[in-house]
This record gives sequence, structure tokens and C-alpha cells, in this order.
Amino acid sequence: MHAPLSPQAPAEALRATLAELVDGLPPRQAAQATARLIANYRGATPTDAPVLRDRSDVVAYAAYRMPATFEADRAALGALADAVPQWTPSGHTDIGGGTGAAVWAAADIWPDPADGAAPRPVTVLDWAEPALALGRELAARAPSAALRDARWRRARIDAALDVPPTGLVTVSYVLGELTPADRTAVVDAAAGAAEVVAVVEPGTPDGYRRIIEARDRLVAAGFHIAAPCPHSAACPIEEGTDWCHFAARVSRSSLHRQVKGASLAWEDEKFSYVAATRFRPGPATVRVVRRPQTRKGQVLLDLCRDTEELSRETVTKRQGPLYRAARDTAWGDPWPPREDPAP
Repeated sequence: MHAPLSPQAPAEALRATLAELVDGLPPRQAAQATARLIANYRGATPTDAPVLRDRSDVVAYAAYRMPATFEADRAALGALADAVPQWTPSGHTDIGGGTGAAVWAAADIWPDPADGAAPRPVTVLDWAEPALALGRELAARAPSAALRDARWRRARIDAALDVPPTGLVTVSYVLGELTPADRTAVVDAAAGAAEVVAVVEPGTPDGYRRIIEARDRLVAAGFHIAAPCPHSAACPIEEGTDWCHFAARVSRSSLHRQVKGASLAWEDEKFSYVAATRFRPGPATVRVVRRPQTRKGQVLLDLCRDTEELSRETVTKRQGPLYRAARDTAWGDPWPPREDPAP
């Protein structure tokens, strides 16, 4: 077994481990498996069976999709951590976690204790044994003790799912694989087990609808929205007119470039998410919900406010420090920055 990649942060360690995985992947087999996974990701396959069926599927998924899922999860959990800076998960259960992108992301956001205390218990639940096996293999090389000690349990992700009490439950890129009844049951199981629940889905209209369904159920269960929304009231986006989503920058592997015929070394992963807490968080009072538009001498920001409304704000060069802050503000960021520049 390989030794842990100890000097690296989880993000760098995961990239290095996946690069080794790609080197041993037959290109034609990888391309075929990846094409099927892309079709599923776009909603063109049934949603009542495991997506990752065998080793070739799992390796293709890990090489092609895991980096993007990791970056989306890390962005969502990072926004959650900003809203509850004094909180760290006492334990983490990842429902439908596959090869473990969400637990790697959590390890990057909340590192192991520096005082030598025992790492938080981590459990990954998935119905595909090949995914669990590869996740276990990847985690064995992680710099995080929480990842190396993680439990990888086979479980059907459906209405009969049992989730023991824990600090954090993540449900990442899995609701689209479930029937509507199972989606409802899984979100309810997460809410019944956790202090904090984070749900991440593809940044498509369908993915956003699944997030809204999960958000509504979490609020009904007594949770408070920590991110991305600045409030726990109904989403102000009129159904069918738009959808709330964000973007995370992903470094493209050689497999990404091969399958897509792409030359750029990066791409943007679009995702929708909700993070909710049983206790009152400190969410952003305003969040940037579209890519900022930079014009000559001004920046246009599309915002969701704690007044439960959407608005556009124009920040001009005459506003000095605030304008410079707007130029540095990214899609998904709170606004204004936590350190408010003087207008």
C-alpha cells in the first residue's frame, strides 16, 4: 500500500493521486465509460440504480468527475464554514459518497485537530461496492487522518436508509440518481441525523429544483439556511424563469482534455447547493448570485438580499475602495466583503 502524501493539503494530494490513476487507464475504455457517465449526469439514464457499476466506471468517474465534484463541494462547504466560523463537525457522514469527493472537501475545510486529538469519525455510505473500494484506496493515501480512518459502508440509498447521529451530513451529486420518493426520504434521514446538512447538485435547472425541494424540507424540519441564501424564506426566483447556481474552477486532467477535445487547462463546474443548520448561523446578508460584469469604470453585481429579494447594484470607480473590492468579488461571494471598505 502507498504511504500517505503527508506534506500536501487534501486538494493537492487528491490531484496527485488521481493523476496516477489516469496513467493506468486505457484511453478507449476510459472514453466509453466517461461517455456513459456524462449521459447519466445530464439525466439521460434511469435514476433507480447505482450509476457506478464496475471498476472501469469507477476509475473513469474518479478521473473525470471527482475533481469537479470536489471543487463544488469545497466551495459549498467553504461558504458554510464562513457562516458558522466557530463550528467544526464532530463527525461526518456522506450519503451516496461514491469515491469520497465530499469527505476530501470537508478535510480541506476542517483539517485534523492540531493538538493531537482524535480526528472526527467519517463514514461514506454508497450502494456501489466498486466506488467504495476505490474511495478506500484513495483515502489510504490522504494526508488527513480522518480520511485514512474513514469507514466505507455499503448501503442502499433509498427510503430505508438509516443514518446515525453525527455533526455533518453531506448529500453530494446523488439526488438525481434517486426516485422522487427516495429523494424525500434521504433528505429527511439527513435532517434527522445531523446538526448541519449540505446538499450539492449539478448547476442545471433540474439540479436547482432538487435543491429547492431539499431546502424546503430542511426548513420545515426546523433548520436555518446558512448558505448560499441570506435568509430561510422562500427563494425569490420565480419558478421556471431562472435558477440559482454557482461555478467552481477545476483544473482539467489529461482525460478531461482527451474526452472533450479541449485545449484549456481548466473549466468551470456549475453547481447548486444548500447548507442548513439546526442552530442559528451567521449567513451573508447579501450574496452575489451571478458572475460580476465588469464594464469601463463600473462593476454590475446581481445580488440576493436578506430582505428576500433579488437586485442589481452598480459599483462605480468613484466609490474607490468599494469599487476595487467589487472588481475582486467572485460569483458566489458575500457582498460587501466581510471587511467592508469605506464607500
